[in-house]
Amino acid sequence: MSVMAFPLFLLIACLVSSRVGGAFFAGPLHPEMSNGTFHHYFVPDGNYEENDDPEKCQMLFKMTDNRKCTLDEDQDSVIRDDFIIIKRHIEDAARVLEGIGKSISFDLDGEDSYGKYLRRETTQISEAFSNSEKSLLELEVKFKQSQENELKEEHKISDDFLGMIVHTRDVLKETLDISLGLKDKHELLSLIIRSHGTRLSRLKNEYMKV
Repeated sequence: MSVMAFPLFLLIACLVSSRVGGAFFAGPLHPEMSNGTFHHYFVPDGNYEENDDPEKCQMLFKMTDNRKCTLDEDQDSVIRDDFIIIKRHIEDAARVLEGIGKSISFDLDGEDSYGKYLRRETTQISEAFSNSEKSLLELEVKFKQSQENELKEEHKISDDFLGMIVHTRDVLKETLDISLGLKDKHELLSLIIRSHGTRLSRLKNEYMKV
């Protein structure tokens, strides 16, 4: 029972008081207690327990004032005021619900229900994971290709180096062969020159004698 509806409760209590006698609670008015549901009750002893009977808690309370509860003009104005207050509370609640609805619509991002929204989000997440997996596979393929290219480059460098060594060895061998050939030709030329020198000396001696 809300505070704003308490005067209405008093009016009902006064109306029922003419029919129900001796059923009022004359003790002190304790705070309102809740039994865990949407219904609230006044507990006579002020201490709510799970074994308290809700029927016993829904009793009428006799106030200490001695004013007569009659439907005069003042009571009519009180009722009107209560209805105005209740109307304002309803309008406030409607505005709150409208705000909640707008917040939910913003959260749903244009979807009709949370189910569709969640399905769309799930689809987007699945697509993101699929794209990530595809990217990872592409990276793995590129990495393997890079490794294969590196191995090919290493093999190519090794082959080129071995080829250079073989070529250098062949050039050295050819150079040695040429050097040996030149040496032989040099010795032959030396022999020829000495032979020619000898012949020239002999011819000179013979010519001088004549």
